[in-house]
Amino acid sequence: MLSKKTKYAIKALMVLGRNYGKEPMQIIKIAEEERIPKKFLEQILLEMRNAGILYSKKGAGGGYSLNKAPEDIFLSQVMRLIDGPIALLPCVSLNFYRSCEECVEEHACGIRDTFVEVRNAMLQILNDTSIAQLINKEKQLSFDLES
Repeated sequence: MLSKKTKYAIKALMVLGRNYGKEPMQIIKIAEEERIPKKFLEQILLEMRNAGILYSKKGAGGGYSLNKAPEDIFLSQVMRLIDGPIALLPCVSLNFYRSCEECVEEHACGIRDTFVEVRNAMLQILNDTSIAQLINKEKQLSFDLES
C-alpha cells in the first residue's frame, strides 16, 4: 500500500510542478493547498531537496521549487526515495533485494516468480509516469467532470 508520506510527496510535487518556472513556493501554501500537516511536509520536502529533486531558497521570497522539469520526475524515483522498495516481496526487489528466510529454493518458488511479474508490470507504469503526466491527467479528469 502506498504510504501517506509518499502520497503527500507526490501531491507536493504536483503543486510544485504546476508552479514550475515561477517563484519558489512556501511550505505553508503547499500544506494548505493539499491539506498536508506542515511539520510532516517539511520533513518530506527536505528529504526530496537532499535527493536533488527540489531546490530551496531561504529568506524573503524563499520556499521550494522543482530542481528539474516535472517531465523528468517519475513516480518510481519518488516512491523509492520516500519508502524504499517498490516490490511487494524482498526477494523480487531490484534495488533492495533480500532473500526470504522461509524460502528453500528461490529459483523454483512459484510465489516469487509470480511477484516478479507483478513487480515488472508495476515498474513499467511507475517508470513511465511523470509528475507532468499526473498533472495533465488531473486536468483531463476535471475537464471530463465539467463536460
